Amino acid sequence: MRRRVTKAIFPVAGLGTRFLPATKSVPKEIMTLVDRPLIQYAIDEARAAGIKEFIFVTSRGKSALEDYFDHNPVLEQELRKKGKDGLLETLKATDMESGAIAYIRQHKALGLGHAVWCARRLIANEPFAVMLPDDVIAAEQPCLKQMVEAYEEIGEGNMVAAMEVAPEKTSSYGVLDVKEDMGSVVQVRGMVEKPDADKAPSNLAVIGRYILTPSVLRNLNKMKSGAGGEIQLTDAIAQDIENDRPAYGYRFRGERFDCGSKAGFLQATVAFGLARDDLRNDLANYLESVVQMSKAAE
Repeated sequence: MRRRVTKAIFPVAGLGTRFLPATKSVPKEIMTLVDRPLIQYAIDEARAAGIKEFIFVTSRGKSALEDYFDHNPVLEQELRKKGKDGLLETLKATDMESGAIAYIRQHKALGLGHAVWCARRLIANEPFAVMLPDDVIAAEQPCLKQMVEAYEEIGEGNMVAAMEVAPEKTSSYGVLDVKEDMGSVVQVRGMVEKPDADKAPSNLAVIGRYILTPSVLRNLNKMKSGAGGEIQLTDAIAQDIENDRPAYGYRFRGERFDCGSKAGFLQATVAFGLARDDLRNDLANYLESVVQMSKAAE
């Protein structure tokens, strides 16, 4: 019987240079989208998918990320004293049970594949998820939960989240070479990391959610630098395909925001703000006034 996916790796070692100077002292993953850090969205999605063990691949300067998931007895006591039960429940949702979370250091920035490889000793011989917190996905059913359910039906191989992108954008993504399109799920012939538009096998791009088998980690043991001089995770998955292990892309239902970019972060802030009952009216009225002023100025 196939083992359930209960472990997830969160590669969070990046410096977040696109958000300087904010990320000079604050890890990018702690930056708030409305009123929750980016990492909290990823953790909530993982929990909804049945993940029980959380592995963070970090680097120097990420202590605030570790502190975020720790208990804060002083703050909890203050909220309890003031009768702020709602805020107390919100705060408790950020706590992680002892032993549920582990931190691994990536000492050199050698790419996503290397970051995943750093966690290899905590995975053992079982399938696992990889989640990139920069990719925030708004969905009625959380993206990773969708994938876990599809993966359990298929029962083999590796699976990546995928979405269609404009052809001129393929050079920013890993791109799938589709063998068979079955609707929500596509079987993959191969993967190409950041191809030029004229060389891309499709416009179906890999997004930051993966369900992988331990064989990918074994491939990473032997990986050399790929695109951009980094060890690419897509190369290790492609190696599995060459070794006759199946791989699939999953067209998730939802809207993905690239919160690794300033524009994507702002777009996500607006979208998530409008989705909140307590913010929708004020924010919608403001946006409408901005549009009207912009049209008046033309």
